[in-house]
Amino acid sequence: MTTQRESNNYYMIGCMSGTSLDGIDLTYVKFTKKETWNFQILASETVDYSQIWKNNLSNSIELAPAKLEKLNIKFTDYLGNTISDFITKEKIEVLEAVASHGHTVFHQPQEGFTLQIGNLSRLADRIGWPVVCDFRTQDVAMGGQGAPLVPVGDLMLFSEHQACVNLGGFSNISILQNDLVLAYDICAVNTVLNFLAHRLNLQYDTGGKAAAEGKMISALSNRLSQLDYYSKKPPKSLGMEWVQGHIFDILKDFANEDTKDLLYTYTQHIAQEIARCLPEDGSVLITGGGVFNSFLVKAIQERTKAKIVIPHSEIVEFKEALIFAFLGLLKWQGSVNCLASVTGAEKDHATGKIFFPNSRRD
Repeated sequence: MTTQRESNNYYMIGCMSGTSLDGIDLTYVKFTKKETWNFQILASETVDYSQIWKNNLSNSIELAPAKLEKLNIKFTDYLGNTISDFITKEKIEVLEAVASHGHTVFHQPQEGFTLQIGNLSRLADRIGWPVVCDFRTQDVAMGGQGAPLVPVGDLMLFSEHQACVNLGGFSNISILQNDLVLAYDICAVNTVLNFLAHRLNLQYDTGGKAAAEGKMISALSNRLSQLDYYSKKPPKSLGMEWVQGHIFDILKDFANEDTKDLLYTYTQHIAQEIARCLPEDGSVLITGGGVFNSFLVKAIQERTKAKIVIPHSEIVEFKEALIFAFLGLLKWQGSVNCLASVTGAEKDHATGKIFFPNSRRD
């Protein structure tokens, strides 16, 4: 892909690996700065994880430190090879940097730490281009939640909507209230739905068809609704530790229930929690893999008067990679890409680390 560099145009690659383990999302984006920021996705691809990598990543939370360090190196190299293949395949020659989120293993901001593997300096060596990565640790060190990070991108790239909601491993929302950007994780989505779908020997519940065949388990619905997290005020965020310690523990008490009933009940729970957070009117942009769960989207729409807007499929699938490309560009330029009003950090700041090939650091 031969691209001419022009003034006010900036070219970035965004790379995202989500907790739902769908794969590695890659997008090559041209950003243009005039009065506002605009973007054009020039190329995009999702590289599915092999079953071995799915197992490695899903079990990473249980690893001893030495084994986790080895996995971090292996995953960094795997990411580097995947990104390099994308650059070669798309014939990318004009590029500021690659912005990579890595893969979250631990996220416990209340304890002062978060870990995303795949963010080692060797990533830049492997790719041969500058890398912006490790976006969360600085914010946690500054007293923030380290999440969510997408609101700056939502505010600058999708400002025509009153709110933006992502349906991925977790659901999160960005919303502008009284000239202040608020954003937080709402609830677990595909981390739980996929877990339940596996019981039916499904990788995921396509379109929510299995859930649609189930019925409500009132006792489960009540238990879920009473979780303390939902009554907390933002800033707040979720991680797999919370899912395992709360959602999965509750589900153990309903192990004898029909899996389709569990899927139905949890889907309705997601819709309830998301609808509670939406503005009373206006448009709400919904993206992420959960958009393809039509049963879930319908359940959300039935609970709100806001207009649910689903963009074209490329934005649905690659919005997070797109926004991390944008966050990386802001860091590359030394501009704020993380808001204290969102994460609870001591101040707005430019988060992330910059690595250059041959391990030269910013």
